[in-house]
Amino acid sequence: MPIHIPCKGVIAMPPFTQSMGIWFKPAKKSGAESRKRTITEYFINQLPPAKSFLVNFLPHFTDCPPFYLAGYTQATRYNYILPLTSSEQLWKNLSENIRRNIQKAHKKFHITIKKDVPVDVFLRLNAMIYARQKKKTPSPWVLKNVIEQALKRQQGAIWGAYDAENNLHAAVFVVWQSDRAYYIAAGVDTRFRHSGAQTAALWQAIQEVSVQAKTFDFCGSMIPGIAHFFQQFGATQTPYFAISKGKMSLWLQLRAKFNKMRKKRNF
Repeated sequence: MPIHIPCKGVIAMPPFTQSMGIWFKPAKKSGAESRKRTITEYFINQLPPAKSFLVNFLPHFTDCPPFYLAGYTQATRYNYILPLTSSEQLWKNLSENIRRNIQKAHKKFHITIKKDVPVDVFLRLNAMIYARQKKKTPSPWVLKNVIEQALKRQQGAIWGAYDAENNLHAAVFVVWQSDRAYYIAAGVDTRFRHSGAQTAALWQAIQEVSVQAKTFDFCGSMIPGIAHFFQQFGATQTPYFAISKGKMSLWLQLRAKFNKMRKKRNF
């Protein structure tokens, strides 16, 4: 279920969440689609009144007509999914540019990837991106809680890229479950943003989570530069639907604009 904020009259995506929606219990093929349609209609009828509704649905959700008939608007967005195979095959799938950045990080800057980045250190590194833009870091308390819970459950890790002097250049935070891993957040020391360390850390994370999951979810972006970066890892463009209704409040418009800027700078 999406988050409902009564005082704002808004139903929207929670921070650090790419998509969500309705989960269906597996059923026999006969009558399965009709059952899903009935559940979707029930779900719509249970939604509380709100001035605006904006939720990105999971890629497997394609039954949008009930929302359309109820007055909602559908827009197509794109995510990027990478099948996790052997390290050799994953390396072959990388673009030449990504390979060069990884090699530059290791050979020129003597980068070593470690999974020992303290949560507070990662948060400070993440905040550097926004400080450089003179922006406030979005929901750091939420990210801190997500990281701590993922580490506690052994379903997440932070990969840090260190040089020979033990300077932390960049770090990435990834979580996983039985079938999929998710790229949640990154941090970059702006002094070293051209070292290729973030690419190297992400590459190491992808290799290691391939033991835990079947696919790697880059959590998408409609910004061309970020989309291109994800595709250079061999990821496949995957559509999903954004369902909306009503007029966005000024608060939600500003949050959406800021999130767009955050994704553009922090990938």
